[in-house]
Amino acid sequence: MTGPEGDGPKVVMVAAYADNRVIGRDGDMPWHLPEDLKHFRETTRGHTVVMGRVTYEGIGHPLPYRTNVVVTRRPGWSAEGVLVADSLEAALRIGAEVYAETGADIVIGGGTQVYEAAMRYATHQVLTEVHRSPEGDAHYPAFDPAEWRETRREDRDGFSWVWWERTTAPDPIA
Repeated sequence: MTGPEGDGPKVVMVAAYADNRVIGRDGDMPWHLPEDLKHFRETTRGHTVVMGRVTYEGIGHPLPYRTNVVVTRRPGWSAEGVLVADSLEAALRIGAEVYAETGADIVIGGGTQVYEAAMRYATHQVLTEVHRSPEGDAHYPAFDPAEWRETRREDRDGFSWVWWERTTAPDPIA
């Protein structure tokens, strides 16, 4: 992955969401797709993954072979093996610093509030469209397809992987 004009990191939203935009229920995913979990690992490996505290706690450990940045408003919160940011913007700045040193892009890994806040900065999306409509309490934000171009699609049994590129300029990482 390289930045939108090659001058900085890509900001890539990576998510699996259902037809009704559900991404989670009670801190867990409402489906089990081992092939998609492998796809997530391969897509994010070697990059900086930004996630919210609740998402991190649902996983329970840092994701290996990635820089993990957890966004939380809880003062003093920490976990071994992760960097902590008090805002999405602070997390993106950490990701930009890692990019300057390593070339690792920034991957947004959830949850709902982090996805919503990050959409304006996103240059790409790698989405798994899960062809179900489960109940849930966490959702992937809607986005304007006029601002995005689908570049690739792979249909699987019960889901599709879809790659998107932004066609309009994202907000810069400040």
